[in-house]
Amino acid sequence: MKTLKYSRQRESIKACLMARHDHPTADALYTLIREEYPNISLGTVYRNLNLLVELGEIQKLTCGDGADRFDADTSPHYHFVCKKCGKVSDLALDHLENINQLAQEHAAGTVDSHTIYFYGTCKSCFENNYR
Repeated sequence: MKTLKYSRQRESIKACLMARHDHPTADALYTLIREEYPNISLGTVYRNLNLLVELGEIQKLTCGDGADRFDADTSPHYHFVCKKCGKVSDLALDHLENINQLAQEHAAGTVDSHTIYFYGTCKSCFENNYR
């Protein structure tokens, strides 16, 4: 396997993502990273995010709103997506390992993992709608 060259920009992108829990888009990370690296390109941010995903160091979340989001937490966990504001947050819900076995009973192949997004209205949007 080819050795990956160290990159300060990549490490900065990863550190920035690890400090956040709001599942930012590449554009949001780009805006923050430019404060430290003013000459960094959006393409460099995208390439490094995709490389970190390939290496298993971060997760890419595709929630259906068109913009991929990124998560430094690679442990099995679930996400809640607000359909009004688009906010993505982690759910404090135990990983449901038995879902793999249930799906296996109906799958034409081998099930070894799953991804689940829950959609609804976040507390803030719900409260703002009824004030």
